[in-house]
Amino acid sequence: MDTQTRTSGVVTATLGLGSVLVASLPVALMTDHSPARYSVEVVFSRRPEHDEVKGLLGARTLEVLTDAGYPEVRLAVADRRLIISNTTLEELRDGLAGILAGRVDEISSEIQAVRSQAAAHWREAAVVEESRVAAVTALAGSVTFRSGHHEPGREADAAQSESWANEGGHGR
Repeated sequence: MDTQTRTSGVVTATLGLGSVLVASLPVALMTDHSPARYSVEVVFSRRPEHDEVKGLLGARTLEVLTDAGYPEVRLAVADRRLIISNTTLEELRDGLAGILAGRVDEISSEIQAVRSQAAAHWREAAVVEESRVAAVTALAGSVTFRSGHHEPGREADAAQSESWANEGGHGR
């Protein structure tokens, strides 16, 4: 998945899983002394963010793994690596890798939805604030300091000021 998302003003590629870090595999693999289960390290496409790590290590991921038939598998994150413990390369090849990739995609989608919703909220709040500032500026601009001078339309200005004072924020 090559989708890009905007986070904190910086464009980052969607998190993905790359390849197995061969140097991290047990030396005795495929020998008479090969361990039955071991840890496999997989390189992320980029450094995962805090929310992504939290999602990967959370209860929902354990539930997904258990439901898929991998209750003994455990995950850890170290820098740009996902450490998959208590598994085998065969298990990963035969389905576990796809389940983990799907979970990473699911977490990315959830985080993107939350961020999109927050961005929409902030855009809406900015529009409301801009409108409020314009109203305050207009009201302040309607204030004149002239003694004894009566201008045509002054009553209309006073009525407008009164309506602004009654629409909120007055007397706080």
